[in-house]
Amino acid sequence: MTQKKFKHIAMLSTHGYFDPVPKLGRTDTGGQVVYVLELAKAISKSGIKVDIYTRWFDGSQNQIDPVPGYPDVNVIRIPAGPWEFIPKEKIYDVLPALSKNMINFINENQLDYDLFHGHYVDAGIVTIAVAKALQKPSYFTAHSLGAWKQEQMGGIPEEMEKKFNFKLRISEELKIFKTVNAQTVTSEVQLEKLHELYNYYADNIIDIPPGVDVHTYHIPTEKEKKIKTNLPEKYIFCLSRIDTNKGHDLLLHAFNIVRKEIKDIYLVIGGGSTNPKPREIGVFDMMKNIIAEKGMGNRVKLIGYVPDEMMVPYYQQAQLFVLPSLFEPFGMTTQEAMACGKPVVASVFGGIRNVIDNGVNGLLVDPSKPKEFAEAIIKLLKDNKLRENIGKEAYNTIQKYYSWEAIAGRFLKFYSDYYDY
Repeated sequence: MTQKKFKHIAMLSTHGYFDPVPKLGRTDTGGQVVYVLELAKAISKSGIKVDIYTRWFDGSQNQIDPVPGYPDVNVIRIPAGPWEFIPKEKIYDVLPALSKNMINFINENQLDYDLFHGHYVDAGIVTIAVAKALQKPSYFTAHSLGAWKQEQMGGIPEEMEKKFNFKLRISEELKIFKTVNAQTVTSEVQLEKLHELYNYYADNIIDIPPGVDVHTYHIPTEKEKKIKTNLPEKYIFCLSRIDTNKGHDLLLHAFNIVRKEIKDIYLVIGGGSTNPKPREIGVFDMMKNIIAEKGMGNRVKLIGYVPDEMMVPYYQQAQLFVLPSLFEPFGMTTQEAMACGKPVVASVFGGIRNVIDNGVNGLLVDPSKPKEFAEAIIKLLKDNKLRENIGKEAYNTIQKYYSWEAIAGRFLKFYSDYYDY
């Protein structure tokens, strides 16, 4: 079967702050934004135009923003609802208007897309409406599953429902699964959860993991090793959005054990927005309370937002990287650290477990067990040869299988295989 040639693709990522050069760490603005941008850029290298649609809520921004260095990739903002940010859990009410306004924009500008690809449940809802109106195929990547998040986060059901809108999200996800031409999951564990929690089985679901920008994230040169940072000489690095599911508390409990065994090691926790919202502030307060209770203030650095120019050196100069999330559909920061030749200690509950061969190119742990988590970190810190070997294997794994160019090729085949218009 010959692969179909595409000219123009529309991607949708409707929540969060989606910019051509994203300011990561702001509310709802993390790995998914990186994923969609990098996938679009890699696809454009095949001579295909890609437009990324998002919600327009800041009138000071341009409606159409080109992505620097990629003339065939644009971010297009569509107005819907009030001119203010809406968290992803509360965005459902404006999606009908977003769909209608997007259809009008496409028609008015005489744009002709080969297909529409929605990312996350809110964009999936809009994707279905727009693709149907314009009689084009629709594709979907969930990135995260509502029922899985609900299962992992626990809590008081009534409070969690009020906060995360799980019932609506799960029912909308099922509608999307049944409607789109095909969908991808980012890991085998996500496919397992789709079967287990949704009782949903179909032959149009493909596992395509996220990629890594291997041109940016790489083993440091001698010159890069000497880049000055404001971080300690020896540190464990954790980088993620600051949210309740990221397991920062679990990491701090484990590090309390590590610091007593390894006297010169620090823990550096990065991530967060430049203007934190109440949920972020709550997580930071929780971390500060644990640090104070354990008397670790001189060994833990909460550095907040990490500017783009410091991301790579922070990875490269760390002793190792940790991913403590109890709920993590994938964990792209882990791949970035691996691309820099760093050994990782990652949660066995995350989708990253399908990339890591435990003991070969990383270590997998149950982060809710502080002793197990701490012992894995201590093992790597005490054994320089093991740390070096696992780092090398991590680098080789990313180079061979997870460059964005390789992932883009898999997506183009996926689109072609399920294209029936």
